[in-house]
Amino acid sequence: MFGKKSAAPSRRDVLRATGLVIGAAATSSLGPKTTKAAGYPTRTVKIIVPFAPAGPTDIMARTISAHLGDAIGGSVIVDNRAGAGGNIGIGLAAHSEADGYTLLITSSAYVVNPGLYAKIPYDPYTDFAPIAELGTSPNVILVDPKLGINSIAELFARAKAEPNSLNYSSPGIGTTPHLSGELLKIVGGVQITHVPYSGAGPAVQSILGGTVQICCAALPPAHPLIESGDLKALALTSAHRWFDLPDVPTMVELGYKDFIADTFQGFLAPAKTPPEVIELLSAKAIEILKTPKVAEQLRAGGFEVIANGPEGMRKRIADEVPKWREVVAKAGIQPI
Repeated sequence: MFGKKSAAPSRRDVLRATGLVIGAAATSSLGPKTTKAAGYPTRTVKIIVPFAPAGPTDIMARTISAHLGDAIGGSVIVDNRAGAGGNIGIGLAAHSEADGYTLLITSSAYVVNPGLYAKIPYDPYTDFAPIAELGTSPNVILVDPKLGINSIAELFARAKAEPNSLNYSSPGIGTTPHLSGELLKIVGGVQITHVPYSGAGPAVQSILGGTVQICCAALPPAHPLIESGDLKALALTSAHRWFDLPDVPTMVELGYKDFIADTFQGFLAPAKTPPEVIELLSAKAIEILKTPKVAEQLRAGGFEVIANGPEGMRKRIADEVPKWREVVAKAGIQPI
């Protein structure tokens, strides 16, 4: 399945089965058509991030929240609720009051967890109203420079010569970096022990502290450490090289043509949140992301800005829940 000759996992069309009606993804701000939600907000708006601080989802949430308060005329805070691969924070948001005062910015764990866990505290199709598809970033395979490994081939050779001697950290079970690490083991035919953390920040810190030798993480929290030389990037899981990391190859370039995985960030609200609040938040989030200074800041930090409205986020959910369910099954990962 995941070797050099295999085809990429197919995507099933689940739109009819889920009852989702998908329109064209919004690609521009709603601008003057947006109606100010009457009386909103009158108190602090809380954005739940289901991971620890300093990871890509937290970085995106704090970037958005820094501007969203002024944009909607209120106060916006970030509330990190890490644990259980994102399920704790996502579940908390799903069962919050649908009044626009508790929101969620989440990662790909939102669409991976339905296939990875036997039971999760939310329905990805019905418990949330999409606000916006914010951005995405490739995952990166990192090593401690002191390890003396400078390529994926050398990593595989070391792992085969010294079975079970290496371990890798990830932002948590079920995250796309975790699955990238498992795919790495499959394509290399090696045994490397997984050490899950509560977010990308702690996962990256674990390799800096010498707890693990390898880390699979989304690019944003690792990017400055790659540039400084504190960490060495062996490969990216994107289709193309990153614009300012020209020396880091992709797994595709190395011959593993189906080895593509990214970590996205999506903005959602509990289902039945008033449509006018969703419209306002969507328009303002997209405006923020399309501000040149913010867009460049995010790109330089390892994000590809998407800035699509609710339909873009809804389509991603419809596409990726079955996609990752299939990847988990074919990787032989048993539901937790």
